[in-house]
Amino acid sequence: MPALSATIITRNEARDIARALRSLSCADEVVVVDADSTDETREIATSLGARVVRHTWEGFAAQKNFASEQARHDWILSLDADEELNADAQVAVRQWKASTPAAGGYRFARRASYLGRWILHSGWYPDFKLRLFNRNHGAWQGAYVHESVVVKGKVETLPGEILHYTCDSLEEHRQRIEFYTDLAAREMLARGDRAGVAKRLFGPPWIFLHTYFFRWGILDGIPGFWIAWMASRYVRRKYEKLAEFRATSRGGR
Repeated sequence: MPALSATIITRNEARDIARALRSLSCADEVVVVDADSTDETREIATSLGARVVRHTWEGFAAQKNFASEQARHDWILSLDADEELNADAQVAVRQWKASTPAAGGYRFARRASYLGRWILHSGWYPDFKLRLFNRNHGAWQGAYVHESVVVKGKVETLPGEILHYTCDSLEEHRQRIEFYTDLAAREMLARGDRAGVAKRLFGPPWIFLHTYFFRWGILDGIPGFWIAWMASRYVRRKYEKLAEFRATSRGGR
């Protein structure tokens, strides 16, 4: 029976952390790595039985790898603070613990709540995420954004879902886009990418059409429209910032 450590990284997650922690009773311990929260995140986590470790922010992948290193057990179940395991996923983890692991990592489907509605299209579902892995055979990778676990060996899918509580308002979504496009543009700059005119002109409308029609966002109702709209905004802002960063880097030479 493999022992299991659950890990969560946080910074000012008092709104969501309790829900995530309560879904992790299937783990043998829960480790919360907190990056200088100014709200009650650490107090809430401690009150719910988590072991809290304070660590200055190093980036998403680095922070999650640090959390894995703090765990007492080699098998890691990683959640974000705005996620939770649904009941079926919790049962699946308990059943997995009663068996001999046959894979290097395990993934779950992830379902997102956006503007108060569960999203089933728009390219957002099933959005499989590898979150259960042995730290001796896998780790988080990704210097800027879109971090993911890479493992040696095969990956299997467990029943149940990770429920992801995303944005409750359009303003919250806009703020997230500004944060993540800054990271994405810096990642592209580091790779030597260019913000060509064609990408800046045609990329945003294509992403809108692709998300809303070809990925069936239209079936997600009004939230589906806004997902497509914000996806196009993400692309536009990413290339705008890349052009700005390139101009700044040239000016600094």
